[in-house]
Amino acid sequence: MGMRLLQHRGADGARSVIAASNDRAAFVPGAESVRALALAAIAAGHSLADEVAARGNGATVDPAAELAAGRLIAPIDHPDPAHLLMTGTGLTHLGSAEGRDKMHREAAAAEQQTDSMRMFLAGVAGGKPGPGEIGQQPEWFYKGDGSQLVGPEAPLAMPAFAQDGGEEPELAGIYLIGDDGTPFRLGLCLANEFSDHVTERHNYLWLAHSKLRQAAIGPELLLGAAPADVRGTSRIVRDGAMIWEKPFLSGEANMSHSLANLEHHHFKYPLFRRPGDVHVHFFGTATLSFSDAVRTEAGDIFEIEAAPFALPLRNTLVRAAEDLVAVRQL
Repeated sequence: MGMRLLQHRGADGARSVIAASNDRAAFVPGAESVRALALAAIAAGHSLADEVAARGNGATVDPAAELAAGRLIAPIDHPDPAHLLMTGTGLTHLGSAEGRDKMHREAAAAEQQTDSMRMFLAGVAGGKPGPGEIGQQPEWFYKGDGSQLVGPEAPLAMPAFAQDGGEEPELAGIYLIGDDGTPFRLGLCLANEFSDHVTERHNYLWLAHSKLRQAAIGPELLLGAAPADVRGTSRIVRDGAMIWEKPFLSGEANMSHSLANLEHHHFKYPLFRRPGDVHVHFFGTATLSFSDAVRTEAGDIFEIEAAPFALPLRNTLVRAAEDLVAVRQL
C-alpha cells in the first residue's frame, strides 16, 4: 500500500501531519500541514514522499483510532479558504451516462440522444488522446471554495432549499500551484462530491445550482502515480440499518477520459494557475443511489471505502436552517 498523508488536529488545536505506509504510521517531524510540506518539496525540487522521508519519523500513531476519536481533518486545506477551489467533471466514467441519461430522458424525444449522452459519447471517442495531444473537453462544474470542504466524520449539510442531498462516490485530485504557475498533483483522495439530483433532473440548465454544495474528502491523501483500477463500495446507513449498497469503479481503466486530459481542460485557464492556490478536483462517478430511486433523509450516513485507501470516508447528512437572503440598498 502506497504512502498516504493525513492531517491531525489534537484536542488542544495543535496540527500535525501523519505519514502512513503499509501497516506503519508516524507523525512527520516539523510538519503542521500537507500544503506546507508540499511547498517545501517544490522548493527542494523533489517529490512529496521524498520530503516526508527527509524529515524522518516521529512518534507512531494509529490512524484508525485517531479517526474514531475525531482527530483527523481533511488531508488538504488552505489558511485562506478562498484560495482553495473545488471543481469537477462529469460523464467521465464508462457507464456514467446511464444514470444521467435516465434522469433526463423524459425531457427529450425518445428518438433523440440527450445532451448528456452526446457529451459522454464524445468523451469515449476523444477523452484519451495520445502523448502531446489535446483530447475532448469534458463537462465541467464549480462546487465552491474551501469553506465548502468537509472532512471525514463531519456532517455533510444540504441547504434548506435543496430538493435532494445525494452522494457521489469518486476520486478527487489534490493540486497545489507552484510559484511559476505550474500545477502539481499532490495525490488522490476518496471523495463524496454530493449533489442535488432532483434539482438537476428538473432542468439540466440547473446543473450549476445542483453542484453548488458542500463536498467531503476522505482522511488520506494517496501519494505517487494514480492507480489505474480503483474498486470500492458506497453505502447508505439509516437508523443503524444499511438501506443501499453498491460497488463503484474509478481509475483510468474505468474512465472515458484520461486524468491528463481532465487536468489539461481544467488548468488551461490561467485563473486556475494562481501561485499558492489549492485545487480539489472531482473526477466523476458512475454510481448513484439516486439512480436506484433512493431518496436520502437527514440523519442518513454515507460510507465510501476503496483500496488502496485504508480508511473509509463517512459523513452524516444534515439539513441547514432556512434563511431568506435580503439585499439592502446602499
